[in-house]
Amino acid sequence: MNMDINLSAPLFQAEDIFGKSIALSSYKGKKVFIGFFRHAGCPFCNLRVHTLTKCHEELQALGLEMIFFFESKKSIMLRSTFHQEVSPIPLISDPDKNYYDAYGLESSAKKAALGHLKSFVKSAIQAKINGLPVHMMADGESISTMPAEFLLDENLIIRKLHYSQGLSDRLALDDIYAFARQQKGMTV
Repeated sequence: MNMDINLSAPLFQAEDIFGKSIALSSYKGKKVFIGFFRHAGCPFCNLRVHTLTKCHEELQALGLEMIFFFESKKSIMLRSTFHQEVSPIPLISDPDKNYYDAYGLESSAKKAALGHLKSFVKSAIQAKINGLPVHMMADGESISTMPAEFLLDENLIIRKLHYSQGLSDRLALDDIYAFARQQKGMTV
């Protein structure tokens, strides 16, 4: 079941792929972007992570923290130099999709297939140009996972969310910056 705005975000405590304990409750008082991505070789997701990583310091200076989830196993993510370079942004492996379920993410083979057919080659080429990993699913990863992104206010209330309808369908970067710039207590 999908989440909705103005609800408290489901709390979690997990270990990121680098062994650091990440508790959402410890982010109270800060704004948070939570991104749920597909598998570690997905060019659509890796392009998005690349873009967000390049903006990380600027968004963090505006008071916005980031947490990324991937459905890939920790061992797969640690083999990827690209994913290791995402640090200091917490990168959480959730192959059982416990957190995906808690945040209402859906699986849709039809949406994923349409996304692949429409723009996979273009995205794969762009990812390779940027030195990002592109590979087939491995060890339990799914082709049908659909990404989602959430913006939480300082009280960990969901103020903006986006359940992707296609593999390159994400929150607009301008909307993320606008949210980060807002005064405390104001809604989107």
